[in-house]
Amino acid sequence: MSGDSATEDAGLRTGRRRRMTLLWVVVALVVVLAAGSAWLGVRGVIAERALERVAVHVGVVQEQLARGDTAAAGRAAAEVARDAERARRMTNDPIWTAAQYAPLVGGDFRAVRELGRIVDDVASGAVVPAVGVVDDVGVEAFRAEHGKVALEPLERARPAVERVAATLRRAERAAARIDTSGSVTPVADAVRTLRGAIGPVADQAAVVERVVRLAPSMLGAERPRRYLVLVQNNAELRAGGGIPGALAVLEVRDGAVSLGRQASTADFPRRDAPVLPLATDTRGLYGDVTGEFIQDVNLTPRFDTTARLASAMWRERFGEQVDGVVAVDPVTLGYLLRATGPVDVATGERLTSENAVRMLLSDVYARYPEPVEQDAFFATAAQAVFDRVASGEADPVALLDALQQGTREGRVRLWSADAGEQALLAGTGVAGGLPESGGSSRRFGVFLNDATGAKMDYYLEKTVAVGSAVCRRDGRPTWAVEVTLRNTAAADAGATLPEYVTGGGAFGVEPGAVRTAVAVYAPPGAIFLGAVQDGRTASPQTAMDDEHPVVQSSTLLRPGEETTIRVQFLGPRSDATTAVDAESTPTVTASRPRPLADACDDGT
Repeated sequence: MSGDSATEDAGLRTGRRRRMTLLWVVVALVVVLAAGSAWLGVRGVIAERALERVAVHVGVVQEQLARGDTAAAGRAAAEVARDAERARRMTNDPIWTAAQYAPLVGGDFRAVRELGRIVDDVASGAVVPAVGVVDDVGVEAFRAEHGKVALEPLERARPAVERVAATLRRAERAAARIDTSGSVTPVADAVRTLRGAIGPVADQAAVVERVVRLAPSMLGAERPRRYLVLVQNNAELRAGGGIPGALAVLEVRDGAVSLGRQASTADFPRRDAPVLPLATDTRGLYGDVTGEFIQDVNLTPRFDTTARLASAMWRERFGEQVDGVVAVDPVTLGYLLRATGPVDVATGERLTSENAVRMLLSDVYARYPEPVEQDAFFATAAQAVFDRVASGEADPVALLDALQQGTREGRVRLWSADAGEQALLAGTGVAGGLPESGGSSRRFGVFLNDATGAKMDYYLEKTVAVGSAVCRRDGRPTWAVEVTLRNTAAADAGATLPEYVTGGGAFGVEPGAVRTAVAVYAPPGAIFLGAVQDGRTASPQTAMDDEHPVVQSSTLLRPGEETTIRVQFLGPRSDATTAVDAESTPTVTASRPRPLADACDDGT
């Protein structure tokens, strides 16, 4: 064999070996990738099932705590912690870590890993400690005894409550940072669900944290306190709820609460000028009457403004300086009656959780046509409910649930004249400020003010919808808010309802009709695009309240009529995928905003 042939054979053999080596490398790589994919798939399924069990067990924890069964809640919380830790472990190994850098799918693996981490943190740092607080302190500690609330349990719970609130705040921020721009739908939906679940819970925890920090001092642990209570009548709406139909003072000393002076709006004549200087934005939107009539102090949704005006009017009328202002409404009183059971009013009626709203917002005007008689009924009803709560007979679990529900629905508000205390209250649901947007959502406000001058809003039905969509080439979102109002009064309401309810046409509104001012507040930075009412282009008032763009419209509805107002805003590109939500004036019936799918539609 010639040298050239030998060299050629050697080259062929070397080439074959190289090709075989390359083949085996490829085979090995395929095997490794297949094994890795199988490994990731198996661990992904395990993590998914663990997260599903977490959701189930969290529901059990909530249910058991609502029943007051802390032992069962503790067992369910332990299951939450075990499954959450398992989900985190399944998405935290070296192979899963490496998969985060894979093209196309790496973002999904990062998102799922972050989901597992956040859920584990919430389970160990919030769910388990929260159950421990309830188990250690016990809801019975919050039962009033002879009009006095024990303050020591609140002080004992403070460290754990602060830990829970801090954990949820971190989790909310972490969830907001997860990038799902290139994620597959199931992953994006899971992240969206997590954000939607954590946000409200974090808000509630923030409220509880502040309550635990503030309650001892605000309940008179250091010095006696005096609070003005506004009972807001939803039958005549104001942005903050309803006109202050009844007022009273609560005297508080070391947890002991007693009812002091009571008054009605008839005790406050109209002033010739606002009792305090009004902000330019407030005057432009709601007028000087906001500071001249006690009935109008909550035309603005800013409860701190409402509280300052009401407390100044109280001081001017009765010479009493108050340390804070509390607002509730008859719907909240109905919730409280679930905890106290029925109460008998001095005028002979029996108030129950089922009839309180109808009795206090409708029947009273038929039974007692004179305003003086109505005021007497409201005063005796408030006294009866207060006495039952203060007696310690109320179920503490149901009592706390009633207050939480009232707060969630915007029916319970609190302001402190102490600047330090008010700074802690600011930004929480109970403070009643302008809509605040968090990292995970942008919040709108829909606020209603009655312009009928009567009590027809008992029959006003409200529906709010809000949506977001990218409709433009520049990627900026279009935000749409839709408000539907309906007058549910009977066709003959103008003739059959008492004149005190219909207004009798005194303010230019025919009896039976309802006139309402509707103010839509957008997040700071939003740009008003346009508005339509019932499919026709509208020309509403546009203004600013602090940094919030405001669009205000007027509606007039006869019995059975309905109207829909649709307002569109342009948001920043950075909020293209951010969720939107809305809060609104609490009416007689509770309602939550519904999602609006056609935000791009201009409504015409």
